[in-house]
Amino acid sequence: MKVVVDYSRLILFVCGVLLGVQVPAFVDQYGQRLQAHTLEAKQNLSEFQRDADRFFGGDINKLIAHYRQNPDQVINAGGDSIKAIYNRYQLLAEALGQFNQNDYSGFKQVAFNPLAEIRDEVWQHFSHSILLDSRAITIGLLFGLLFSLFCECCFVVCGFTCRKLYHRLIEQRN
Repeated sequence: MKVVVDYSRLILFVCGVLLGVQVPAFVDQYGQRLQAHTLEAKQNLSEFQRDADRFFGGDINKLIAHYRQNPDQVINAGGDSIKAIYNRYQLLAEALGQFNQNDYSGFKQVAFNPLAEIRDEVWQHFSHSILLDSRAITIGLLFGLLFSLFCECCFVVCGFTCRKLYHRLIEQRN
């Protein structure tokens, strides 16, 4: 029986490691999608930025204000559209800057402050892969250890509870 328990512990540890090495892959794919969306937003804004450079000294807010001051409702609404594109680009660029601050800032962002749209997109299209770099190995081993310890604690608590209930049942019969 001890051999089965020992192998079960090994299996739990390996499962934890395999789950843990998926974390860096998820963070990597999140970063790639964040970068792609940022580039797309920048491209969408580029024509308007060119007009702002040409007519307003590069200040896109002046271009937006110019559109919004126009009495034509269509042009006025165009100012709102430009503002939405500009705000989206700023949000994505700021998130990408935070993501790329250091080796672990991407993990921090994904764990505590992800852009929900990007995170959900990665979840829907996540391709399981194993990145074998020092971060992935460290996170995998740590996750394996924590996962196996958590499962071990659950089994101990469950066993303790079952023994206690068994002893109560025995006492009630007597």
